[in-house]
Amino acid sequence: MAKRSTRQPNQPSYYHSATYLPLLPWQVRERQFPTTPLIRRGLDPDEVYAFLDRVAGDLSALHAALGASRQEAARIKDALRQWQSDQVRTANAGRYR
Repeated sequence: MAKRSTRQPNQPSYYHSATYLPLLPWQVRERQFPTTPLIRRGLDPDEVYAFLDRVAGDLSALHAALGASRQEAARIKDALRQWQSDQVRTANAGRYR
């Protein structure tokens, strides 16, 4: 089944998760982890690892989107160079007839 895009025309495309919105920098900076019961000291390891998994997933998706946008930019630059070369050839061919 094809996934429908909810992106509006002329809106930037960001990575999306089906289960939650992407993390924002302030969410990472302000994240508080619950402490463990009195028997142990420190943070709940399950909470920390779950959060780190989420950050890693968001970073992975972000890097994939960045790589795709760089490839698209390179493709567009190559197409523009080719078009410019074609325009110069056409202009020069008309001069020397």
